[in-house]
Amino acid sequence: MTKDMTTGNPVKLILYFSIPLLIGNIFQQFYSMVDTIIVGRFLGVKALAAVGSTSSMIFLIIGFILGLASGFSVLVSQRFGANDEEGVKKAVGSAIVLSVIMTIIITILSIFFTKPLLNLMKTPHDIIDEAYSYIIIIYGGIFVTFFYNIIASILRALGDSKTPLYFLIVASILNIILDLMFIVKFSMGVKGAAYATVISQGVSGILCLIYTAKKFPILRLEKRHFSFNLDFYKKHLNIGIPMALQFSITAVGAVILQGAVNSFGSTIVAAYTAASRVEQLVMQPSVTFGVTMATYCAQNLGANNIERIKEGVKKCTLINIAIGVIGGIILMTLGEYFVKLFVSNSDPNVISYATKYLTTVSFFFIPLSLIFIYRNALQGMGYTFVPMMAGVYELLARTIVAFTLPLAIGYTGICLAGPMAWLAASIPLFIDYHKKVNSINSSECYSS
Repeated sequence: MTKDMTTGNPVKLILYFSIPLLIGNIFQQFYSMVDTIIVGRFLGVKALAAVGSTSSMIFLIIGFILGLASGFSVLVSQRFGANDEEGVKKAVGSAIVLSVIMTIIITILSIFFTKPLLNLMKTPHDIIDEAYSYIIIIYGGIFVTFFYNIIASILRALGDSKTPLYFLIVASILNIILDLMFIVKFSMGVKGAAYATVISQGVSGILCLIYTAKKFPILRLEKRHFSFNLDFYKKHLNIGIPMALQFSITAVGAVILQGAVNSFGSTIVAAYTAASRVEQLVMQPSVTFGVTMATYCAQNLGANNIERIKEGVKKCTLINIAIGVIGGIILMTLGEYFVKLFVSNSDPNVISYATKYLTTVSFFFIPLSLIFIYRNALQGMGYTFVPMMAGVYELLARTIVAFTLPLAIGYTGICLAGPMAWLAASIPLFIDYHKKVNSINSSECYSS
């Protein structure tokens, strides 16, 4: 069901929207972790390193897709907040057309550049073949990823964070079953993990589409809603492309950092992979509240409620700061035990390096949590330039640190690359949000 976020208690609405989304994000991280755990325990450290070495490359493409899907949904959310049902349908129809076109282009380019990028990242020779086998299947299933995420983003734009959750849970359970079947029973190696991911997400996307068509009258489109509409296409692309680039710019930094990690050998690659999975899981509450801010701000912008935007963002910022503190404490005290889930025979070197990474980054979770709030708030209001440039600052900081500090302080320099990037991105986002929200009126913001 849809949810109007333009009236009622902001905190209650934010929590109501965020809790299903958080559960969904945790499940998504969970089945990503299950992939890694099963690979690490049943196929060994090198297979774990092979899968882990592709994480930044996957984020490069999937992040671009997520940015597009989220960007295309902003106009849907704004039209919904303005009570414009016909505008919602036209926004959805044009978003679907653009999604199909972009899926074809992205799939072709990503498959073509896979091997050159693996070589450019200096992927260790003992894992590069397995890494290629894994990621080429993931890239081949890009259409499935786009399919699910555009539907989920549209539903969230209408205030419904529960429906995507239900089918994500289905995907998570199916992914675990297929992981065990393909890897353990059929001995398909890392390819089995990739096939499990693509198939499970495809099933959840199909189920989500069927359910949506039956239960959401506002999304029952007619042929005219798919007709060429330059105004809607321009608005979608003006928001979606910068958001996608912001994700990809961040991902390029991750690719560069992965290249620096790869130069330390497969043991540290495995440690970095395990630690990154734990870090991502602990930060899901902050990620969730950030995504909520995009929908909240977009709907309230459509309803001309700028003061309500200020109130919601302020309260959500305080919540996210508390989450950052708690997340850091969890990693400092329990990080080692989480890492041991990924490594068979409790490999001491992998555990030591992974724990060091988690301890280091845990001190910087507050600026990271602020990034999620202010970036999404600005994007929800239609401002995309500074969020995109914050990604550039993040890229520059991560690159400079990754290729300078390790020369002086070794692996610790790798651990500091992410935190320095978070600081570089959070400051301009903080400044720009407060500048924009205190100086604009609703019509100016909507037209940007």
